[in-house]
Amino acid sequence: MSLRDLFAGRASYDFVPMWRKTLPASAVAAVISLLLLVVVGLNLSIDFRGGGIFEVPVADDVDVAEARDALSDPSVRVQIVENAAGQRSARIVTGADSLDGADTLVEELSSLGGVTADDVSFNTVSATWGDQITSKAIRALLFFFAAVSLYLAWQLEWRMAAGALVAVIHDLLITAGVYALFRFEVSPATVIALLTIMGYSLYDTVVVYDRIWENELERNARQQGYTKLVSRSMNHVMMRSINTTITTVLPVASMLLIGWLVLGGTTLQSFAVALFIGLILGTYSSLFVAAPFLAWLKERQDPEIAEEDLKERRAIRARKQAETRRADAER
Repeated sequence: MSLRDLFAGRASYDFVPMWRKTLPASAVAAVISLLLLVVVGLNLSIDFRGGGIFEVPVADDVDVAEARDALSDPSVRVQIVENAAGQRSARIVTGADSLDGADTLVEELSSLGGVTADDVSFNTVSATWGDQITSKAIRALLFFFAAVSLYLAWQLEWRMAAGALVAVIHDLLITAGVYALFRFEVSPATVIALLTIMGYSLYDTVVVYDRIWENELERNARQQGYTKLVSRSMNHVMMRSINTTITTVLPVASMLLIGWLVLGGTTLQSFAVALFIGLILGTYSSLFVAAPFLAWLKERQDPEIAEEDLKERRAIRARKQAETRRADAER
């Protein structure tokens, strides 16, 4: 198999042996991610937990360790940030339970920065706002799943709708597991990124399923079995999925490296990390989760019912093609 055949969709790679390894591995990864979410939990930002943000200008030689030593509360989170003008500041994030000692913290920060208490900025965030974001995100997720299931079941079939949802849940669960494992902060920007991941993962899966659908309608397409049919369809769309991922991941990687590491944007970090992980998982799941899961469901379908469904869909496609040719002739 040459690279030219792979790009042209003429490859004949057998995906079945690989699926026997990737599908159980994906299931294990999803279970581990779920355990991480239950045992370790997510590192929620102040927007969800509530608390206070203190910021004070500091000298160029002040680092995180020195700032932390100057504070009496060990539970606070300390960052050294720098604005566009080059002014460095110590940013302190506290939980809602630490706000009672806000006056003491302001005094310690003013001593650290060598400024007066009036020069220490202080903002509080209510956990209620984070609860509202969470509830709206959950409602959007449930609506998304319901709408996608109905649409795919109507346009394609319910087994493809089930496979697409399994792939989306796989991507979201493992992305959340990575966040729990590495203690990445979950902010409202992360929630937006996760919703974006769902759309991308679904798009890639539908592209794969559409090719399977078209190949299935061919005459004698299923003589070798549905799993072989799905494997052949993967050869037709694999490079398209990979190329789409590369062109999508490169801008996200630039945003992650330049925006976060160079410019120091923490909001960009929350958004780009989730997108970067999710985009790669979306491509992987469409080829190695959604496709074999669909094949597994279809192989368990009653052969006579499957043949009747196939004849009906072929008749519908023939009618649509005839209507299209008739409309073209009239024009």
